[in-house]
Amino acid sequence: MALVVLDPSAFNRIRMWLNKRCGMHYPEKKQELLLQRLTRVCEQQKISNLVELANAVENPELHELHSVVIDVASTNHTYFFREPQVLNYFQEVILPTLNSNDVRVWSAAASTGDEAYTIAMIAAEVNGMEWVKNNLSILGTDINKVVIAHAELAIYRQTALEHTATDILKRYFESEGEGQHRVNKSIRNVCTFRTMNLKTQPYPFKQPFDVVFCRNVLYYFDEAHQQEIIENIYDVTKDGGWMLTSVTVTLRHLKTRWINVGSGIYRKDLNHVY
Repeated sequence: MALVVLDPSAFNRIRMWLNKRCGMHYPEKKQELLLQRLTRVCEQQKISNLVELANAVENPELHELHSVVIDVASTNHTYFFREPQVLNYFQEVILPTLNSNDVRVWSAAASTGDEAYTIAMIAAEVNGMEWVKNNLSILGTDINKVVIAHAELAIYRQTALEHTATDILKRYFESEGEGQHRVNKSIRNVCTFRTMNLKTQPYPFKQPFDVVFCRNVLYYFDEAHQQEIIENIYDVTKDGGWMLTSVTVTLRHLKTRWINVGSGIYRKDLNHVY
């Protein structure tokens, strides 16, 4: 795939449009990555250069193209049981405290569903499948409607399962042939997937969450939008609830009500009074 020639002015118009439309932030060090992704859009849509693409994204009537650009720009590599340090904390410390019969977990950047299904499998390993069926609901959201469709289908290639133990694979997946595996129905039934822009306010939830996973997404946003997102998540989390980010993400530069209890681990005050 040959790269589209970089036109700095047009490139910046597209980058600013992504920021305004969905809060996505591509700093200069990620310029090549974004250019590669925009090249893919140009090839798919028969667009010859970045100026033409910039004009198209700024046209408010071209909704389908807008979705394509957002989907491509937000694509992120993911896989099952990613970042075990955070998952182990969820399994060993957080999960034993979730004793209600209506435990709600939100995977706020669900991508292709790997994270949401991983959470359900961990809960089944610890508390049993019956507990999961009767007590747990997991919502996965992402701005990218293509990956949400993939999550709902729940069929994965071996590359997404390289960090999945053999016994887990046997218990919670069914072979689809040609090296593909599908999450079994019991786990799929626990997870619901919807498209959602984390920049949209207010968040459309009637009931608060016990745990929110917000991993591998905050770096897409500039500091102002990061601040908005983590505070909006705080407002839809139960008192004493949790937010889990990536271990490589720090919120130290942000003013937040979250209490940092470990690397990538944040908690809402049990006696929340503000």
